[in-house]
Amino acid sequence: MGATAGAGIGTLGLVGTTLDSLRLTDLRAYATLEARFGPGPHLVWGPNAAGKTSLLEAMVVLARGGSHRTTTDSELVRWGADVARLEGRSGSDEIEVALVRPGSAAAGSGARKRVRVNGVARRPAALADKLRVVLFAPEDMLLVVGSPSLRRATIDQLAGTLLPGYAADLATYGRALQQRNGLLRAIRDETAGRDELRYWDVPFLDAGGAIVAARHELLRRLAGPLAAAHREIAPEESAGGSLQLSYVTNAPPEPGETARDALARRLAETAEKELWNGTTLIGPHRDDAAFVMAGRDLAAFASRGQQRTAILALKLAELDLVTAHDARPPLLLLDDVFSELDPARRGHLVRRIAELPQAFVTTTTLDDLDPALRAIATTWEVRPDEGGASLRGG
Repeated sequence: MGATAGAGIGTLGLVGTTLDSLRLTDLRAYATLEARFGPGPHLVWGPNAAGKTSLLEAMVVLARGGSHRTTTDSELVRWGADVARLEGRSGSDEIEVALVRPGSAAAGSGARKRVRVNGVARRPAALADKLRVVLFAPEDMLLVVGSPSLRRATIDQLAGTLLPGYAADLATYGRALQQRNGLLRAIRDETAGRDELRYWDVPFLDAGGAIVAARHELLRRLAGPLAAAHREIAPEESAGGSLQLSYVTNAPPEPGETARDALARRLAETAEKELWNGTTLIGPHRDDAAFVMAGRDLAAFASRGQQRTAILALKLAELDLVTAHDARPPLLLLDDVFSELDPARRGHLVRRIAELPQAFVTTTTLDDLDPALRAIATTWEVRPDEGGASLRGG
């Protein structure tokens, strides 16, 4: 169902990333959806499993070329359909993403994901300059104590937005890692020779060294905004020391070594163990980042409230860092996170939302949201219908 709305303006007049219109076809619960969005906050409400998260997921796909919820694009295609189509307008740019179900009649021998910007075929990485988003989702509440892969994904996403060439290095590294692991298993099974590894060691080391160096640069840039955001939110906690993100690597450099040098040395040191295990044991795919305060890892002592504060500080710092990159604030997406925060933390988040050109917030009920936020926002109701989820403004 189509709808149009103009939000009351609670922003500071900043010119930044906005999503002006969205059209979906056969994406998860949405058979069809067409909506236009004005500036300011947008509150998307409805029961669980109605399609609120899928709506924000569609915005993430338009901004990043892929979902934050799954690495399998075909999971986004509505049951019984062959292709999910997403179209969005951001300023003067028309963005289109088509996701094709493997084995369907539409798949043929072509690509399973097709991206176009203003009618021209582009790589997914090109979308980062067109529609920039900062996402705060329920799974982010595990960033402090959860799997290292969550923290790596957060760092990689931000680095891909801010650092030229990072996404390409990450893709090169992924291909080299996959080939190395395949060869290590083949060598262990005596179906390949050790000399074949050398070909893939070069791109592995070149891209891996570049990734580690870039991650260090990103954390250096993030340090000031992260400490400032944490002091703003929790001055009493910050009295004992600044909140930091510290890089934890399995290939620490020795004096005079570059990140690539350290990887090469550790690769040689673990060569026999790699062959025994049939997998690559060192490299940025196994590195981590720890939330640290006063020299201590928060994962070891922080309460759930302290963890939430640190994560909120990280998201606000991410907002500041992306905005500072080119004075263009990103689109903020908040997926049902207000219920995880106490009133004081909610207040900080509401003030930030009100300053942005545009933001989308999902919730099961509007009653849970700050009255000041509801007063300046456009509301949208998501309803689960027999023919697919629908979005109604007002």
